[in-house]
Amino acid sequence: MKPFVASFINAIILISLGLWAYFSSESPSVTSLIPVFVGVVLLLISPGVKKEAKIPAHIAVVLTLVVFLGLIKALMGALDRNNTVAVIRVVIMLLSTAIALITFIRSFIEVRKQRALEEEQNNAS
Repeated sequence: MKPFVASFINAIILISLGLWAYFSSESPSVTSLIPVFVGVVLLLISPGVKKEAKIPAHIAVVLTLVVFLGLIKALMGALDRNNTVAVIRVVIMLLSTAIALITFIRSFIEVRKQRALEEEQNNAS
């Protein structure tokens, strides 16, 4: 899977499940909208990620990592409240975020290998 696709799918999941969490809560908190805001930013920078531009891709990775860490805290809270629906929602967001992170990391490693190979070929000529 390409990083753009993984990031786009992750953004949609973050937005939809984050909104669901906010609007289904008896006492909604602005913090439950953090995944929504991150998802919106990921969507806004997705054209740059699709073009494989460095800055948007790195911003997407940092945001994805930050939301992943935040979702771990959200999972702990959902577990403490014994809220099964919230646990499932957060686990789905965690999984999609982890897949996006792994996809980005693999892509960065592949680009690095490709550059090293090209440099090696240029030096051999």
